Amino acid sequence: MTFDFLLHLVPHIFVVVLCVVVTPSLYHAHVNAFQKNQLNHCDFSNGKWVVDDPYYPLYDASSDCPFIVQGFDCLRNGRIDQDYLRYRWKPFDCDLKRFDGVKFLNTYRGKKITFVGDSISENMWQSLACMLHIAVPQSNYTLTRITKHLSMFSFSEYEVSITWVKDGYLVDKFRDIKKGRILKLDSISSRNLWHGDVLIFNTYHWWFHTGKIQTFFQLGNEIMEDMDNMEAFKIGLTTWSNWVDSNIDPSKTIVIFQGIAAVHGGENDCMGRSEPLEGTKQSYPGVEIVKNVLSSMKSDVYWLDITLQTQLRIDGHPSIYTGLGTSYEDCSHWCLAGAPDTWNEILYAVLLGI
Repeated sequence: MTFDFLLHLVPHIFVVVLCVVVTPSLYHAHVNAFQKNQLNHCDFSNGKWVVDDPYYPLYDASSDCPFIVQGFDCLRNGRIDQDYLRYRWKPFDCDLKRFDGVKFLNTYRGKKITFVGDSISENMWQSLACMLHIAVPQSNYTLTRITKHLSMFSFSEYEVSITWVKDGYLVDKFRDIKKGRILKLDSISSRNLWHGDVLIFNTYHWWFHTGKIQTFFQLGNEIMEDMDNMEAFKIGLTTWSNWVDSNIDPSKTIVIFQGIAAVHGGENDCMGRSEPLEGTKQSYPGVEIVKNVLSSMKSDVYWLDITLQTQLRIDGHPSIYTGLGTSYEDCSHWCLAGAPDTWNEILYAVLLGI
């Protein structure tokens, strides 16, 4: 879920956006590596968190990446315990390769990587921007807030851009004066911003977000006032999957679905937690829906399944260290450095086929 306080804390740097031309041969090279990884990769979703000191953390958000939004920079916001910074995800049947930012930039030279989703996508987008920046600290970068729904981080030397498109539902929505927010579950009318050599989609949290504005669902011309949110999520995700199957050329574009990140609230409150949980966890709501929808698609979509590792990282949330004072507790987003860096280590392994 995206909160307004995350938006106005990003530095606003206005620049000319670069247009990138990519040769077809490079497209095929990258897609082939991706397809090879799909066939031969290990199960990155199943593992445990282990201490890896002094290699982790991979960066200091405050000193290495001044563009990190305040809500994610837990140390700057006063968090005292620092053990949460030192954990590495260890899959049970393989090892994640060390992230090599220079290799990533050279491999994806001239490419556009686009994250589409809510502020959990923003978490991952900012993490990747930082991990690449610290790999080439002398290389000029630009961070551009093009609109309130579109942000771009780019390296002119490598002609690489990493974009975040704010779109929490992936289906059409509008506001009704009387009812409030209405989601058109069977409609994706125009997605002009959904383009890139790699598309990383995410949607989940806003479907179950409770707030002052009630959400209704529409199918065809009928507005449903009592539809179950999980059923609505399934229909909406299916609409997205049909859009991908109909509009994405798999020979040119890699599609990844960023999985469901666990929230720790209620009895599993993240307040004061300083180390990960251990063991296995029960299936998380919505995961089976994602699995079934993706398995029914014609397109080759990689499921970046982060649910178990986030279920275990109850210590990785900002909690009261968001910069908004101790009266506000965030057990949805993730501190940087932290868990989203692992998501990008998996992304690195998937995209480079290693």
